[in-house]
Amino acid sequence: DEVRGVKDFDCFYIVDLPGFGFAKVSREQKDEWSKFQKEYFESRKNLRVVFHLIDSRHGLVSEDERIMKECSEIFKGKKDVSYVIILTKADKNDSTGRGKVSKTVMESVRNAMRENGVGSRPIITTSAETKYGRDGVWTYLKEAFNGGVNKF
Repeated sequence: DEVRGVKDFDCFYIVDLPGFGFAKVSREQKDEWSKFQKEYFESRKNLRVVFHLIDSRHGLVSEDERIMKECSEIFKGKKDVSYVIILTKADKNDSTGRGKVSKTVMESVRNAMRENGVGSRPIITTSAETKYGRDGVWTYLKEAFNGGVNKF
């Protein structure tokens, strides 16, 4: 981002990479996405935080575990990249819309995090509909922009 030929150091970009879980695309397309994601993570010198979104209604799919492992391998030793799990659609799990996630889903996410090398990174439960968890996401965006937390 340039303003009158001078780099604007107060800006940041949010990049949304393709979702894998429930996309109705060919295996070849998912493989292409996976290759692109790995290359993107490896080549972005200014990457500060990775938010890994998981549908809280269904929990993990195999691609989620692959992404965790890949992030662990790529970012291990890189002190300037944070990794945060975001459990989405939490309002759909109960009638209150207060962001509940089943114990089974939460335990499977925590176990997968340990097994795939990302350890005990933050997990934020969110709802786009009710805005539940939005402040938590903003907190990690701000902290990543200002030097970050929860590094590998």
